[in-house]
Amino acid sequence: MTGTVVVTLGRLPKGLDICRSFALAGWRVVVAEPHARHLCGASNSVTRRVRLPAPAEGKRAYLQRLAEITRAHGANLVVPVSEEALHVSFLPRLLPDVPVLAMPPGTMLALHHKGRFTEVAREAGVAVPETHPLGSEGAAALARAGRVVVKPVHSAAGRGVRVLAEGEALPAPEPSAPAVVQRFLPGAEFSSCTLARQGRVLGTVIYRGVQFAGSVACAFERVEHAAAEAWIARLVEKLGWTGFISFDMREDAEGRIHGIECNPRTTSGLHFFETEDIAAAILGARDTLRHRKATRLQQFWSCLTETQLALFRRDPDFRRHLRNLFTTRDVTWAARDMAPLLTMPWTAWPIMRDAARARVPFGEVATLDVGWFEGEVRAPTTAAAAAPGRAASRTSAAT
Repeated sequence: MTGTVVVTLGRLPKGLDICRSFALAGWRVVVAEPHARHLCGASNSVTRRVRLPAPAEGKRAYLQRLAEITRAHGANLVVPVSEEALHVSFLPRLLPDVPVLAMPPGTMLALHHKGRFTEVAREAGVAVPETHPLGSEGAAALARAGRVVVKPVHSAAGRGVRVLAEGEALPAPEPSAPAVVQRFLPGAEFSSCTLARQGRVLGTVIYRGVQFAGSVACAFERVEHAAAEAWIARLVEKLGWTGFISFDMREDAEGRIHGIECNPRTTSGLHFFETEDIAAAILGARDTLRHRKATRLQQFWSCLTETQLALFRRDPDFRRHLRNLFTTRDVTWAARDMAPLLTMPWTAWPIMRDAARARVPFGEVATLDVGWFEGEVRAPTTAAAAAPGRAASRTSAAT
């Protein structure tokens, strides 16, 4: 089977993996992206790139233009990549005959919401830390009892997340920016990426960040964690999930794994799957996803920047970062498709410019215009205001 797929974001390396995989399967690949230039646009796996307004400029305009692009190119499938997946999940209301690799909007939004996710997980019988709305008595009691994490209900890439010390005062609740308070778990942190079909896991990657740009990992290590995989498989089965789903997870003091939040989309863990398997699994031609042999991968340009900064800051990890820089494979590199890696400083310049202006890392502004928000148009904000607060938890799954 061959056809045309619309991939709904082109700026991130995980989108490139999806484009390359469908091209290898013989599909025509159209990328719909708000940015005029982007990483996937430089790839020889992409047939057409089409610009559309960002969801932040208006949800209806975004969906209407995406529907027009899908119709115009005779697409047989739409595959979202990152945070825009929450918006794309509404596309079947306009195009009921074109499959979209996303669950219904209500399910997607429930899992994306940091409070409702814990309720869904508890109902499925998997462990999550105690969580309460900011401003509630439950949140106040939780903060009095020990360390807590405060996070906006729609946060992503660690934006706005704060870890508070025991006894530290909670911030005042803001009606326009609801947040939750969650018990802090002291154990190791992991991230994941899973592709499932009708409640059956086709493949899961458990990984952790080994180098960070702010709160976002730019180098990753795949690890084995049977308990985390079992946790994911149970929830996926209970939800009857089809598509990509990812989690940030932590161990408690006894080593028991908990899900601390859900991303109903891909994460950087996607890079650890064999590229050719991704499209085949989505299309039903494979029932399992193989892992790549490499257990460490990096985003070269981000790691280069962080290594240079480590030198100037006299960071004791500089030598380790330098060694990893020259011994770790880049996530975008492919001998048959070299342009995306070589041209990334140019294709990613709009994001780099915004990050430099706000003085925050690349990953923390990369998806501000496509992330979920309440209302029709995103309220004016700045990258700096949306960046993580003091002592934010680092996570591997931000991009």
